[in-house]
Amino acid sequence: MEPKVSIIMGSTSDLPVMEKAAKILNDMQIPFEMNALSAHRTPEQVEKFAKGAVDKGIKVIIAGAGMAAHLPGVIAAMTPLPIIGVPINATLDGLDSIFSILQMPPGIPVATVGVNAAQNAGILAAQILGIGDAKIFKETIKYKESLKQKIVKANLDLEEIKYDFKTN
Repeated sequence: MEPKVSIIMGSTSDLPVMEKAAKILNDMQIPFEMNALSAHRTPEQVEKFAKGAVDKGIKVIIAGAGMAAHLPGVIAAMTPLPIIGVPINATLDGLDSIFSILQMPPGIPVATVGVNAAQNAGILAAQILGIGDAKIFKETIKYKESLKQKIVKANLDLEEIKYDFKTN
């Protein structure tokens, strides 16, 4: 099984956030890999990864980082693949991370999800892959339908909660 998505994090301290992307990909049966690479501590490994990702068969890269959060942008500078950046709340409520990932220079785009929103990154990766893969596309539709069902169930549960002045 060859990975289609690569989940990269600045360090394994980011794993509690980034594993949410892994869970989505796993649930949708999309092969992925996970690695820790640091734009600041292992720049040579980041470059080797980014420049070799296409030849390895990777189609989308999800890169999470906190604080200065250069990892997604550095990877984006070295590969033509779509990069999804996950700002991680390490300091400053994640604002430092989100601005570092969001404010990329012209020609080096990084799709950016919310702070700690690796789940959304996994869903976006699936949607990108689904454009050219009918099986993955059906999985994304199934996932979106499950979201609707959660709200339907929530409203049924809310009907059971009683208050003197609640009208429904």
